[in-house]
Amino acid sequence: MKLQGRAAIVTGGGRGIGRAIALAFAREGADVAINYRRDAQAAQATVAEITALGRKAFAVQCDVTDYDGAVKMAAQAAQTFGKLDILINNAGIVSRGNTLADTPIEEMRQVVDTHLFGGFYFSKACIPHLRKNPRGDIHFLSSASPHMAPPKHGPYAAAKIAMEKMAEVMAKEEREHNIRVSSIACGVVETDMGKRLVRHTLGADLSSLGSKFPFGRVCQPQDVANLCIFLCSEQGSYISGHTIFLDGSDTIGVAKEE
Repeated sequence: MKLQGRAAIVTGGGRGIGRAIALAFAREGADVAINYRRDAQAAQATVAEITALGRKAFAVQCDVTDYDGAVKMAAQAAQTFGKLDILINNAGIVSRGNTLADTPIEEMRQVVDTHLFGGFYFSKACIPHLRKNPRGDIHFLSSASPHMAPPKHGPYAAAKIAMEKMAEVMAKEEREHNIRVSSIACGVVETDMGKRLVRHTLGADLSSLGSKFPFGRVCQPQDVANLCIFLCSEQGSYISGHTIFLDGSDTIGVAKEE
């Protein structure tokens, strides 16, 4: 098992990419805590699957924009598992596909708060615990979107590129504490959020576009989980401070259909 004896927090771990990562970590020997904002049923189902694999797990309702909640969750994970040494900043939302001129101010704030400040809050809350271990990992789920800068992706692209730069700085700052930090820039992934993103920006059904993607398929949550396992394993121990693309070699993705 590649993550035997390690303990992780996966934000937004009840559904989609987060769920795939949480379950993959458990299969590789890690204990996993997840947070959720609304869907308690999905979160508890994921916890049940993790415990069925013989690992410890719990879920808490905690919005990533709540710093006090992040601090409490980090402390609970460290106490429950005996330590905390992995954080996957996965929780995210999409913008609604308007031009920047037509984007409500509150929407911009919400997207930036979730991706940038949410990642900052949970990282800040977890770093004191991670520093106690021989090794720590913090990895951020980003997107190809900010590197493409397609129309109608403004809030999402702005939030993600800021998050990536924060991760790059954090990697250099935390290197002396043996903490690895990187970002994973995914193309469109087949999740509920990915489907909403395509619907908002293209007015299309993601399932109908599979043949237009590299290798004739849309990226799956398990593809992301596999990369997270690698980065947090001994095989990925010399990788830090980078944005790693998981897009099948095509950073254009569905945006070229516009």
